[in-house]
Amino acid sequence: MEEHIRDSALDTSANHDAAAITVARGDGIGPEIMEQTLRLLDAAGARLRIEEIRVGATLYQAGHSSGIAPEAWETLRRNPVLLKAPITTPQGGGYKSLNVTIRKTLGLYANVRPVRAFAPFVPSAHPAMDLIIVRENEEDLYAGIEHQQTAEVVQCLKLVSRPGCERLIRYAFELARRAGRRKVTCMTKDNIMKLSDGLFHRVFDEVAAEYPELQSDHAIIDIGAARLAASPERFDVVVTLNLYGDILSDIVAEIAGSVGLGGSANVGDRVAMFEAIHGSAPDIAGQGKANPAGLMQAAGLMLTHLGQAEIAGRMGNALLRTLEDGIHTADLGHSSHTTRRVGTEAFTDAVIARLGASPRSLAPFPPGDNRGPVRVRTQALAKPKKQLVGVDVFLDWDASDRQANVLGEALQAVAGDSFQLKMISNRGVKVYPGGFPETFCTDHWRCRFVSRAASVSKDGDAMLQSQPLAREQIPELLMRIAAAGFDCIKTEHLYEFDGTRAYSLGQGE
Repeated sequence: MEEHIRDSALDTSANHDAAAITVARGDGIGPEIMEQTLRLLDAAGARLRIEEIRVGATLYQAGHSSGIAPEAWETLRRNPVLLKAPITTPQGGGYKSLNVTIRKTLGLYANVRPVRAFAPFVPSAHPAMDLIIVRENEEDLYAGIEHQQTAEVVQCLKLVSRPGCERLIRYAFELARRAGRRKVTCMTKDNIMKLSDGLFHRVFDEVAAEYPELQSDHAIIDIGAARLAASPERFDVVVTLNLYGDILSDIVAEIAGSVGLGGSANVGDRVAMFEAIHGSAPDIAGQGKANPAGLMQAAGLMLTHLGQAEIAGRMGNALLRTLEDGIHTADLGHSSHTTRRVGTEAFTDAVIARLGASPRSLAPFPPGDNRGPVRVRTQALAKPKKQLVGVDVFLDWDASDRQANVLGEALQAVAGDSFQLKMISNRGVKVYPGGFPETFCTDHWRCRFVSRAASVSKDGDAMLQSQPLAREQIPELLMRIAAAGFDCIKTEHLYEFDGTRAYSLGQGE
């Protein structure tokens, strides 16, 4: 690990209020665009003290599976900010994403991507778009908890927590308020995933009520993504879960005109990471062709986070003026507004030369807010009463031509005095009792057992009148199932919280 102080503008001996940051130059075009971004920060008068760490390809090759050395973590924890250039993750098994590792290890729960169009200077079909995607960064399917359970079926667990939802959504509303935005839109798929996405939507509605000055609305993610692609100017701030946010971020960056212009923030309670949204582009590394604008935009977000928003605004407006003057890198394409095509260093020279200038036609960056990081605090809730009312037993079963009635009758025989078999489903479709022969079944079966004392409506489709179970009754049931020769691969206990069902009903249940 090495420490690098650039010169007087970034030296704490000359600036006692300098912010300590960590810099990682990355791989591919990373070192080139980082060098130019640091030049711009220096010229703009950013008050920074820089420590450098190495991450990426050389660390992967040295045997560090996440692309970072153990000693680098102390630097990251000591400094409140990481400015990171793109890195290259090797192909093949055994390598972990550095970004995901840093986000989860340091609790960087909010991924923030401002996206605006720079038309006509950078061509875009949506010249009025100017929005922010706020994406959950740690949970959802990106928890990466996967298992192969049978020869035919794998699972990926979707984990959503109330604290994770609340702090992200509060961050989105606080960010919208501070940035002078009008509206916050939530996007989920809670018409299908009623518990996980439903929790996110419910918390959104609760938090939105605390911000009456801001409009709020909700869209199902599929139609929401379509509307975002077709009419992005209808949106202002969009807050959503991890996977959806990943997809939406790339959609809006692409339709803005150039992925190369986008920067992003990854924000936690103690540390934040700022980076360009594009990759390491090894095919053009070392050729001086790369566009540094995305990392420059990320550096602007960093300065605002550090309470140096005025300097961020100067940098941003100089970048806009450079684009207006037609000084473009190769990735911006052939535009009627391009007057000079330049490389990485010459583009940076042009931006530095325009520090202090304002754009002539593009909307300038706002004056900025020097209050520093957006901070949020989640609310403590009373712990609900939790009651065990049943269990879903998952089986790997491939006998009797996969006839669900054969499996159902066998399981009824081992249910015992405490349980009744409520239903069996296959890939979420109820197949017993009353299934259809046309339903395709794999070797993966969910078998729902509930208390034999529970009552069910005549048609069997209404919710159970649940009866509590003792925890020790579950392993007793599993032992009987195993003794009958069945391969139990997983169980999920069924609970009620404060008397409210906390598990999904099977189709037709």
